[in-house]
Amino acid sequence: MGSSTGDLVTRVQSAHRFDHDALFRFAADNVSGFPTNQSQFKVSQFGHGQSNPTFLIEVGSGSSLKRYVLRKKPPGKLLQSAHAVDREFQVLRALGEHTQVPVPKVFCLCTDPTVIGTAFYIMEFMEGRIFIDPKLPNVAPEKRNAIYRATAKALASLHSADVDAIGLEKYGRRGNYCQRQIDRWFKQYLASTSEGKPESNPKMFELVDWLRQNIPAEDSTGATSGLVHGDFRIDNLVFHPSEDRVIGIIDWELSTLGNQMCDVAYSCMHYIVNVQLDKEHVSEGLETTGLPEGILTMPEFLLEYCSASGKPWPAANWKFYVAFSLFRAASIYTGVYNRWLMGNASAGERARNTGVQANELVESALGYIARENVLPEHPPSVQRDLSPSYESLLDGSGRFIPNRKVLELRQKLIKFMETHIYPMENEFSKLAQSDMRWTVHPQEEKLKEMAKREGLWNLFVPVDSAARARRELAATENKHNLSSKSFDQLFGEGLTNLEYGYLCEIMGRSVWAPQVFNCGAPDTGNMEVILRYGNKEQISEWLIPLLEGRIRSGFAMTEPQVASSDATNIECSIRRQGDSYVINGTKWWTSGAMDPRCRVLILMGKTDFNAPKHKQQSMILVDMRTPGIRVKRPLTVFGFDDAPHGHAEISFENVIVPAKNILLGEGRGFEIAQGRLGPGRLHHCMRLIGAAERGMELMAQRALSRKTFGKFIAQHGSFVSDLAKLRVELEGTRLLVLEAADHLDKFGNKKARGILAMAKVAAPNMALKVLDTAIQVHGAAGVSSDTVLAHLWATARTLRIADGPDEVHLGTIGKLELQRASKL
Repeated sequence: MGSSTGDLVTRVQSAHRFDHDALFRFAADNVSGFPTNQSQFKVSQFGHGQSNPTFLIEVGSGSSLKRYVLRKKPPGKLLQSAHAVDREFQVLRALGEHTQVPVPKVFCLCTDPTVIGTAFYIMEFMEGRIFIDPKLPNVAPEKRNAIYRATAKALASLHSADVDAIGLEKYGRRGNYCQRQIDRWFKQYLASTSEGKPESNPKMFELVDWLRQNIPAEDSTGATSGLVHGDFRIDNLVFHPSEDRVIGIIDWELSTLGNQMCDVAYSCMHYIVNVQLDKEHVSEGLETTGLPEGILTMPEFLLEYCSASGKPWPAANWKFYVAFSLFRAASIYTGVYNRWLMGNASAGERARNTGVQANELVESALGYIARENVLPEHPPSVQRDLSPSYESLLDGSGRFIPNRKVLELRQKLIKFMETHIYPMENEFSKLAQSDMRWTVHPQEEKLKEMAKREGLWNLFVPVDSAARARRELAATENKHNLSSKSFDQLFGEGLTNLEYGYLCEIMGRSVWAPQVFNCGAPDTGNMEVILRYGNKEQISEWLIPLLEGRIRSGFAMTEPQVASSDATNIECSIRRQGDSYVINGTKWWTSGAMDPRCRVLILMGKTDFNAPKHKQQSMILVDMRTPGIRVKRPLTVFGFDDAPHGHAEISFENVIVPAKNILLGEGRGFEIAQGRLGPGRLHHCMRLIGAAERGMELMAQRALSRKTFGKFIAQHGSFVSDLAKLRVELEGTRLLVLEAADHLDKFGNKKARGILAMAKVAAPNMALKVLDTAIQVHGAAGVSSDTVLAHLWATARTLRIADGPDEVHLGTIGKLELQRASKL
C-alpha cells in the first residue's frame, strides 16, 4: 500500500535545523490565512528524497490544524545552478494558475537567506498516498494497473502544457537539450569528484563519449521539446487518498524546457534498474526480475503515455534516452555522495551507498547500450491488432471461445513476448550466427526462470498425462528435493490440447520463444512420451530434469540411407545382450542433439527384424554421454543451422544402454510413435498459426509505411486483395487446428487421426503463403536476416516434411474418405 504523505516525516536533521521563530513570523506575514498562535507551531522533516530538504509545517490542533510544506535549499557549499527553489516556485505557480496539470498550490517565495539561512518557498500540504516502491507491494493487481495508467497520463498532462501561454516561454532553451544536459551533468560530476572525494570513474568518460556521439536529431530540431519535469517517477507523485488518480506532481527542482523524451525514459528507470538508498548495490529492474501481477510492461506504459500525449512510438532512439537517464542519475548520485562526505546530504546516512550505486549506474548504462534491441519496433497494440479478439466474445456464444483462465494466460504470454522475447530476437540471432553459436545465451536461462515465476512454464503438459506422472511419482522418494509448489509447477496449468492451442500460437510468433517456456520441440514430444509410457525410474531420472528445464533432449528416428517417412524402413539395430541393449546405426535430423544441454535421446530402432512389420520397432532412452555416440555434423535448413538447438547426424557404434531404458517394452515403438506424434504434430500446427500471424503483422506494417510508384503499398488494390485472401485462409486454418485439438481431447489420437492429418497439411501450406507474400512485400529485406521472415519461412517449409510429409497425411485423409464412402 502507499504511504500517507503525513507519515513520511521524521525529526529535523541536525544539519538542516533553522530558526523556527523567524519562519513563523515570515509565514504569518506572507501566507494568507496562516494561524497566528505560535504555541501550536511544529516543524518536521520529510525523510523521503535526497535533494532539496522538505519540511512539514503544522499550526494549530484538532479541527483547526493547518498543514503546509516548506522546501528550501540545503545549507553549506553547493554546486553552481543546483537547488534553485525559485525556479520550482515559478513553474508550480504557472501550472497551478493556468493549467489542469495536478500540482500543489504555492503561497510564497523567500529569497532572503537571512530568514532561515537559505531561500525557500511554502506550498499546500496534499493529503494523499505516495508509492515509494514501484512494485506496489500489498496493492491489488487491478489497482496496480490503474496506478500505472494514471502515472502515464499525469506525465502526458505535464507534457501537454503550453509553456508560451502560461508565461514559461523563457523557462529554458528548447533546442539541443540533451547536448546541454550532458555537458551540465558531466560538469557537475567533475566538480563532485574534483578533490578525489569520491574518485572519478573512467567508464563515466566512456559513457559521456557515447552519448555525445548518439544524440538524436530530434533533440536539435526541438521536435520533442516542451516542459520537462526532470525527475518524473512514481514516488514523486501524490495519489488521491482512496482513488487511483494523481492529485500532485512534486519535486520540480530539475524542471526546465527541453526534450520531453528524457522525462519519459527516466520514468521507466525502475524497469531497467532497482536503486534504493537503503540498499548497498543497484540491482536488476522489473524488466528482468519479473513484473508483479497487474503492473504494465514498459511497452504498455509507453503506449499509455503515447496515446494520451499524441507522441510517436520512441523505439528508434530509446537506447539513447535510457542511457542518458542512467548517466544523469549516476551524476546526481555522485553529487549526493559528495554532500554526504561533507555532512550535508538531506538523506542523511541513507546516502552513504550512493557512491557505489553511481558507479553501478554507469555500468548499467554501458550494458544497456550493448544490447541489440531494447524496445519493440512497434507498440503493443499494433502487435495484437491482427489477433482474434476473444475477450469481446467471452460472454457470447461460440464453439471455440477460450475460458477466462486461458485468456489470462494468453495475455500474460503476449505481455512476456512483447517485453522479453521480441526485444531479444536479434541478440539470440546474433549469437546463433557467431563462432560461439553452439553455446546458450545467458539471457535465455534468465528468461526461463522468469517464465517459471509467472506461471508460464510447461503449459503443454496435458492434464491426463500429468495425472499419470503424479501417480507414478507419489510413492517414490523426493530425490530431487522439490518443494510442493515446485513439484506442482512442473506439470503446467492442467490444460487440454484445445486450451493449449490458444497459447502455443502466441509462442509460435518467434522461433526463440518456445524453449523459454519449456514448450519447444522435440522436448515436448519426448516429455510426453515419458509422461505417458515411462516407468517410475525413467520418470525420475529423465522426465523430472526435462520438466525442470535443467536438460534438453533429442529424438533419433530418421536415417540417411532409407526413406524414413515409412518407419518400417529404418535399419538401426537395438539388440539385447544380457542386462543391456547394444545400438548400431546412423541417424540424422536429430533435432536438439547439438544443444550443449542435450542429455538424453529417444531413439527408435529395431529389436527384432523377423517380427511382424509393425512389431519390429522399439524406443529406448539413450544417455548422450554413452561411449560410441559420435555427433558427425550439424545439418542446415535452407542455410539455417538453428544453433544452439541444431539438427545432428549421429553415428551409434556398439552403444551399450541399460535394458531398463527400453520404453514400454520391445516391439512397442509404433504404438508409442502414434501416441507421441498426435499432440506433437498439432503443436507444430499451432505454432505455425502464430508464425503466420507474425507475418501478417509485419506485412501490414510494411505496406502502411513504404511507398511504390507514388503511393503506399497498402493503397495498391492487388495488395489489399491478397491480404484479405490470406486472412480468410489463416482464419480457416486456425479453426481446423482448434477442431483437431478438440477431437484429440474428446476421442484420442486414433479417432482424431484424420483431422490431425488435415491440420498438418493445411497449417504449413497456409503459413508458407502468408510468409512468402510478407517476404515479397519486404523486398530484399524479406530474404535477409534483418527480419524474422526468412527464418519463419524456412521452419514452415521444413514442416511439410517433418513429422510426416504432406503425401503421407494426404494418403491418410484420402483413405478415410474412401472408407466413409464404402460404408454408404
